[in-house]
Amino acid sequence: MESRSTKIVDGGKLIIPVSFRRELGIQVGDTVVMEVHNGELRVRSRDTAISEVQKLVRELSPEGVSLVDELIADRRAEAARE
Repeated sequence: MESRSTKIVDGGKLIIPVSFRRELGIQVGDTVVMEVHNGELRVRSRDTAISEVQKLVRELSPEGVSLVDELIADRRAEAARE
């Protein structure tokens, strides 16, 4: 695992070394997701964060159940009650 030192510059900006950006698949102008976890700052691409959430939802969803179909059925039932 590569480790680098960097400085925080005016405005709280953090320079992410190019080798790290390449490894993360992020480019200038991209949106990233940051979180503090156990005293560490974690940075990841938005696409990676979305993929992780999608994986979690798939793991929690019952086999053979379409969450989209359930949502549509709930909306229709709600609309019928109005």
